[in-house]
Amino acid sequence: MQDFLEQYQTVLEHEVATWFKVGSVSDFPENSGACIKYKTKQIAVYNYTRMGKWYACQNMCPHKMENVLALGMIGDKDGIPKVACPMHKKNFSLEDGSNLGGEDYKIATYPVKIEEGNVYIGFVD
Repeated sequence: MQDFLEQYQTVLEHEVATWFKVGSVSDFPENSGACIKYKTKQIAVYNYTRMGKWYACQNMCPHKMENVLALGMIGDKDGIPKVACPMHKKNFSLEDGSNLGGEDYKIATYPVKIEEGNVYIGFVD
Protein backbone atom coordinates (compact mmCIF):
# COMPACT_ATOMS: atom_id res chain seq x y z
CA MET A 1 0.00 0.00 0.00
CA GLN A 2 2.93 2.33 0.68
CA ASP A 3 3.93 2.02 -3.01
CA PHE A 4 0.45 3.21 -3.98
CA LEU A 5 0.79 6.24 -1.68
CA GLU A 6 4.12 7.16 -3.28
CA GLN A 7 2.42 7.97 -6.60
CA TYR A 8 1.14 11.15 -4.94
CA GLN A 9 3.67 13.97 -5.10
CA THR A 10 2.97 17.67 -4.68
CA VAL A 11 2.96 19.62 -7.94
CA LEU A 12 3.83 23.30 -7.98
CA GLU A 13 2.21 25.52 -10.59
CA HIS A 14 5.46 26.18 -12.47
CA GLU A 15 5.97 22.37 -12.80
CA VAL A 16 2.62 21.67 -14.49
CA ALA A 17 2.89 19.79 -17.80
CA THR A 18 -0.82 18.94 -18.11
CA TRP A 19 -3.88 20.92 -17.07
CA PHE A 20 -6.59 18.27 -16.75
CA LYS A 21 -10.20 19.45 -17.04
CA VAL A 22 -12.21 17.92 -14.18
CA GLY A 23 -15.57 19.58 -14.79
CA SER A 24 -17.41 22.84 -14.59
CA VAL A 25 -17.53 25.04 -11.51
CA SER A 26 -21.18 24.08 -11.00
CA ASP A 27 -20.20 20.38 -10.71
CA PHE A 28 -18.52 20.98 -7.34
CA PRO A 29 -20.32 21.72 -4.06
CA GLU A 30 -19.53 24.97 -2.30
CA ASN A 31 -17.40 24.75 0.85
CA SER A 32 -17.02 21.02 0.44
CA GLY A 33 -15.06 18.42 -1.49
CA ALA A 34 -15.55 16.03 -4.38
CA CYS A 35 -13.34 13.29 -5.80
CA ILE A 36 -12.07 13.02 -9.37
CA LYS A 37 -9.84 10.41 -10.96
CA TYR A 38 -6.73 11.17 -12.98
CA LYS A 39 -5.03 8.05 -14.36
CA THR A 40 -4.55 5.91 -11.22
CA LYS A 41 -4.86 8.81 -8.79
CA GLN A 42 -7.89 9.86 -6.77
CA ILE A 43 -7.81 13.62 -6.25
CA ALA A 44 -9.97 15.58 -3.80
CA VAL A 45 -11.13 18.94 -5.15
CA TYR A 46 -12.47 21.67 -2.87
CA ASN A 47 -14.50 24.73 -3.84
CA TYR A 48 -13.72 26.78 -0.76
CA THR A 49 -16.05 29.70 -1.44
CA ARG A 50 -15.69 31.14 2.08
CA MET A 51 -12.07 31.90 1.17
CA GLY A 52 -12.74 32.44 -2.54
CA LYS A 53 -10.23 29.73 -3.53
CA TRP A 54 -10.03 26.25 -5.00
CA TYR A 55 -7.76 23.47 -3.72
CA ALA A 56 -6.82 19.95 -4.78
CA CYS A 57 -4.97 17.21 -2.94
CA GLN A 58 -4.65 13.46 -2.89
CA ASN A 59 -7.84 11.78 -1.73
CA MET A 60 -5.93 9.12 0.23
CA CYS A 61 -5.32 9.87 3.89
CA PRO A 62 -1.73 8.78 4.63
CA HIS A 63 -2.66 7.80 8.19
CA LYS A 64 -4.86 4.76 7.43
CA MET A 65 -4.53 4.67 3.60
CA GLU A 66 -8.24 5.27 3.00
CA ASN A 67 -9.59 7.34 0.08
CA VAL A 68 -11.72 9.68 2.17
CA LEU A 69 -10.27 13.21 2.19
CA ALA A 70 -12.86 14.52 -0.29
CA LEU A 71 -15.44 13.75 2.41
CA GLY A 72 -13.51 15.68 5.07
CA MET A 73 -14.56 18.97 6.59
CA ILE A 74 -12.74 22.04 5.36
CA GLY A 75 -11.98 25.05 7.49
CA ASP A 76 -8.93 26.92 8.68
CA LYS A 77 -6.43 26.80 11.50
CA ASP A 78 -4.79 30.12 12.28
CA GLY A 79 -5.71 31.34 8.79
CA ILE A 80 -4.36 28.25 7.02
CA PRO A 81 -7.00 26.48 4.89
CA LYS A 82 -7.26 22.83 5.93
CA VAL A 83 -9.10 19.57 5.51
CA ALA A 84 -9.81 17.20 8.39
CA CYS A 85 -9.83 13.50 7.60
CA PRO A 86 -13.37 12.25 8.35
CA MET A 87 -12.05 9.03 9.90
CA HIS A 88 -9.47 10.12 12.48
CA LYS A 89 -9.55 13.94 12.28
CA LYS A 90 -5.97 14.40 11.09
CA ASN A 91 -5.71 17.99 9.79
CA PHE A 92 -3.80 18.81 6.62
CA SER A 93 -2.97 22.17 5.06
CA LEU A 94 -4.65 22.59 1.67
CA GLU A 95 -1.83 24.95 0.69
CA ASP A 96 1.22 22.73 1.20
CA GLY A 97 -0.10 19.39 2.49
CA SER A 98 1.62 19.61 5.85
CA ASN A 99 0.08 17.97 8.90
CA LEU A 100 -1.18 20.78 11.12
CA GLY A 101 -0.96 18.54 14.19
CA GLY A 102 2.81 18.24 13.80
CA GLU A 103 2.80 14.54 12.86
CA ASP A 104 4.91 13.10 10.04
CA TYR A 105 1.91 12.45 7.77
CA LYS A 106 1.74 14.76 4.77
CA ILE A 107 -0.46 14.90 1.66
CA ALA A 108 0.29 15.91 -1.91
CA THR A 109 -1.33 19.09 -3.21
CA TYR A 110 -2.01 20.16 -6.79
CA PRO A 111 -2.59 23.55 -8.43
CA VAL A 112 -6.11 24.44 -9.56
CA LYS A 113 -7.16 26.97 -12.16
CA ILE A 114 -10.56 28.14 -13.30
CA GLU A 115 -11.01 29.16 -16.94
CA GLU A 116 -14.31 29.98 -18.65
CA GLY A 117 -16.27 28.26 -15.89
CA ASN A 118 -14.21 25.05 -16.03
CA VAL A 119 -12.01 23.58 -13.31
CA TYR A 120 -8.51 22.28 -14.18
CA ILE A 121 -6.00 20.44 -11.98
CA GLY A 122 -2.28 20.60 -12.79
CA PHE A 123 -0.15 17.44 -13.10
CA VAL A 124 3.43 16.73 -14.17
CA ASP A 125 2.57 13.54 -16.11
